[in-house]
Amino acid sequence: MPQRDRAEEMVQYGHLWQDLGKHSLDAFMLNSLAKYHPMLPDVVAVFLLLLGAWLTYLFASRILLALVHKLTARTAQTWDDALVDNRVGSKLAQLAPVFVIYLGIDHLPGIEKSIEALLLNLTSVYMVVVITFTLTAVLSALNDIYEANPEARQRPIKGFIQILQIVLIILGGLLSISVLIDRSPVLLLSGFGAMTAVLLLVFKDTILSLVASVQLTAQDMVRVGDWIEVPQFGADGDVVDIELYTVKVQNWDKTITTVPTPRLISDSFKNWRGMSVSGGRRIKRALYIDASSIHFLSGDEVKHCKRFLLLDDYLEGKEGELQKYNEELASPYATNPGTEVNKRRLTNIGTFRAYARRYLKHHPRIRQDMTLLVRQLSLGSEGVPIELYCFTNTTEWGAYEDIQSDIFDHLLAIVPEFGLRLFQEPSGTDFSCSPQAAHRKVD
Repeated sequence: MPQRDRAEEMVQYGHLWQDLGKHSLDAFMLNSLAKYHPMLPDVVAVFLLLLGAWLTYLFASRILLALVHKLTARTAQTWDDALVDNRVGSKLAQLAPVFVIYLGIDHLPGIEKSIEALLLNLTSVYMVVVITFTLTAVLSALNDIYEANPEARQRPIKGFIQILQIVLIILGGLLSISVLIDRSPVLLLSGFGAMTAVLLLVFKDTILSLVASVQLTAQDMVRVGDWIEVPQFGADGDVVDIELYTVKVQNWDKTITTVPTPRLISDSFKNWRGMSVSGGRRIKRALYIDASSIHFLSGDEVKHCKRFLLLDDYLEGKEGELQKYNEELASPYATNPGTEVNKRRLTNIGTFRAYARRYLKHHPRIRQDMTLLVRQLSLGSEGVPIELYCFTNTTEWGAYEDIQSDIFDHLLAIVPEFGLRLFQEPSGTDFSCSPQAAHRKVD
């Protein structure tokens, strides 16, 4: 009997080793677990597969990705920094566990076909989602690389990048749905033909923004860095970003105004780029002369004005012109040629205009190759406007204001030299300094 029992025991061990030869140790253990519950082997197998996928993700995201970041930090290139900033590597690291699950699920022994199909579908959907967002991150990185070039300010592509990202997300969503329902994505696309009208309504703003972005870029209407004014939105400042839906403008008070991209096509706005490109910024400001101080210059006043070096050629040429005219006026056919009222004479305001023009002509910070005018505007209730119209040789705001202020400081101070007075609305000080007020004080 003992020998027979030993023989039966040897036969059982032989069958056991045959099973181990046919299946792996894992399969043997999982089959052993089936004694406790029919679903327990499948649960343990899935758990081990997910554990392996998680460990793979930790290795890819913590070790490989950190190594890649150190390598990119040492390089002098900027394109790899754009990829790191947009987290392309971290998104690619999420594909590692997907491949582990996708490749390892076929090697799970005895797993139910329904569970295997469910895991494959979920893995495929997750893979599509990860690839979609990885491609959108790559597009964002390409935009950052392009914006590092000087040409990007003239031809921004951010709007086109965003529309490509939207298309990728839509395609990724379609592929995910087709995988979940186990249908071809072509069937889903064919069904969209009947939904065209609905899609046009849903994506109306996107379509309008896309068309506006194409027009803005093709016609070079707006660039990043341009100074624009959009009164409808209270925007007055530099363009800092051009996106698919909006254009961001940083106002001079450092606030940000977002202008819808289609409104830059449908409405009018002012772009100061031409001023920046020309290198000259316009001065257009007037001095208001008191009309009661305008008069003809006497001989002594003409001598007084000859002290100005800028007026030498003007006074010499003007005196010759007036003398010739007055001599012709003294012909036998002239009536009362000797009276001063019939003669042409120099005026203090005309002489001041000539001085202001020559002052601008000799100013080192005024562009002489651009329009330069000193003109008299229409007489109004505030006096006689003498407007200066010229361009500085810089467009920098602070320097421009300094040049303009220096010019008007000089002209305001020199106006009394010509016997002129600046117009100023009466104030309390003017009334207190009047002769009547002084007489009352004496009394």
